[in-house]
Amino acid sequence: MQDKVAIITGRARGIGQATAEVFTREGARVVLWDVLEAGAETARTLREKGLPTEFHHVSTTDFDALSEAAAHVHQHYGRIDILVNNAGITRDASLLKMTPEQWHHVLDVNLTGVFNCTRVVAPYMKARGFGRILSASSIVGLYGNFGQTNYAATKAGVIAMTKVWARELGKYGITANAAAPGFIQTEMTNAIPETVKAQAIAHIPGQRMGLPEDIAHAYLFLASEEAGFVNGHCLSVDSGAVG
Repeated sequence: MQDKVAIITGRARGIGQATAEVFTREGARVVLWDVLEAGAETARTLREKGLPTEFHHVSTTDFDALSEAAAHVHQHYGRIDILVNNAGITRDASLLKMTPEQWHHVLDVNLTGVFNCTRVVAPYMKARGFGRILSASSIVGLYGNFGQTNYAATKAGVIAMTKVWARELGKYGITANAAAPGFIQTEMTNAIPETVKAQAIAHIPGQRMGLPEDIAHAYLFLASEEAGFVNGHCLSVDSGAVG
């Protein structure tokens, strides 16, 4: 990862922050793209540890702003090697209670946002003859989950797009892979009642929730030179949990 330039999108805490820290410790230079100003705090915290990180306030739903942000990164560093499509949201409701607004909001961020970021970054990777596109799916995209029609649809869509990009971009030295996290300890899951957590953990073979670092290290492998022949794959990081 030495001197590789990586863009990581979305929620610059939890998995995003862990991935930034793991990548920078391995020698990469990281740029965080986030619509939340918390990304600036994360970048500052990592820089204080001597880890090269910067922050750009940008929404993954704003294609023009993303185009400008990608051009800025390329102009500053002369390269973009890795894109981690980590941005995502939930707006849960059962089918009969889900509003069109809830449906479209999740699709805009979790699916269109992944397309937007990849579309603006891929040309720079193509020109260089190297790239790693990593996108956040979920075991929900593989098995479904009650009350998450919108979220499951986007995470399944991410897997499908990943397989298409592997076919389209592989000849340019670019790989496209996804990770499907299981039950991970983040701010989002911290809000879940303890009884519900206990029920979920009981179905995990490892008998624990995953940590953001577990996903970060999966991304590290998929982003590495050694993973150059891994393409179009969705790596489940869930301790063997099944739907």
